[in-house]
Amino acid sequence: MRDNYFDADEICSNFCFDGEFCGAYPSNHGHINNTYVIEFKKNGGINRYVLQEINVNVFKNPDELMENIENVTEYLSGIISSNGGDVQRETLHVFRTVDNKPYYVDRQGRHWRVYNYVTDSFTCQCIDCPTTFYNAAKAFGRFQCMLDGYPCHTLHETIPDFHNTVSRFRDFKDAVKNDRAGRAKYVQSEIEFALAREKDAGVLVELLEKGELPLRVTHNDTKLNNVMFDEKTGEGICVIDLDTVMPGLSLYDFGDSIRFGANTAAEDEKDLSKVSLSLELYEQYTRGYLCAAGDSLTQREIELLPFSAKLMTYECGIRFLGDYLNGDVYFRIDYPEHNLDRCRTQFKLVEDIEKKFDRMIDITRACAK
Repeated sequence: MRDNYFDADEICSNFCFDGEFCGAYPSNHGHINNTYVIEFKKNGGINRYVLQEINVNVFKNPDELMENIENVTEYLSGIISSNGGDVQRETLHVFRTVDNKPYYVDRQGRHWRVYNYVTDSFTCQCIDCPTTFYNAAKAFGRFQCMLDGYPCHTLHETIPDFHNTVSRFRDFKDAVKNDRAGRAKYVQSEIEFALAREKDAGVLVELLEKGELPLRVTHNDTKLNNVMFDEKTGEGICVIDLDTVMPGLSLYDFGDSIRFGANTAAEDEKDLSKVSLSLELYEQYTRGYLCAAGDSLTQREIELLPFSAKLMTYECGIRFLGDYLNGDVYFRIDYPEHNLDRCRTQFKLVEDIEKKFDRMIDITRACAK
């Protein structure tokens, strides 16, 4: 395996691993970075580390990327330590190279970084029960709360305008206008659906510009599999995949979690009758998130939680539709209409959120008490 993926001898000689290399195996389900667990024997035991290749096609400035990650994780370590927590399990740590750098570039030009291995933990790819979603919410809420005092203006934008919904809508309109793949005439109902909700795209951006919402350190990829859960208790103990940690809105993180986790169907489900918002899961996540982050959030942020779920779902839908119109140049697809199916699923979820919006408001208010 090591020869197929990387030169283990080269990597090991450039990081200060403890023990004798004895194996490696893939350890991720993501689409961006290649991740492995590497094992070393020492005194009859096994030391494990996480080795990850940085995708420099997506993250074009690895120095800024790693500066963000190191500074944020060091800050988190200080908070966790002062709270009496276990810094080895509750946050990531970057292992530097023998040259004291945060990553190593191998002979093939591939960029590698090393993190601590979080012991006695697991990740989830799907929600097996509401409690799992609740525990994930607590982990992301705690992450938000701990970073409340971090100077977000010192962070680099690893992907500029990542959740700038005004910019995303502008990109979508350009895709419709250019129609590079000649598909616009076949998806007029989807285009009309998106255009009819143009005003939604500017709501949070405008509130930020007016100073009615605070700019925060946000994760920006709050999927379930970016939380490590404790094997014994099932509690979320560590938030991972920090590449998109940068200045943003707490509402982006919350809304994207609901989009991903409270949908009753898969992201690319073709049978739209299966797509809906689970109010039970919405309540579980809202309750867990607010119990961990509520004291750090403003009243305006809490009020806008239901809207953020709609907005992030809408944003994802117009991105899928825009990519379909552009000829599928960004998202990985498995068949020609994959992005269109994804778009339709998101738009159906937007519709269902609109129908259930008043109930979501009631749930949010109840959870905030």
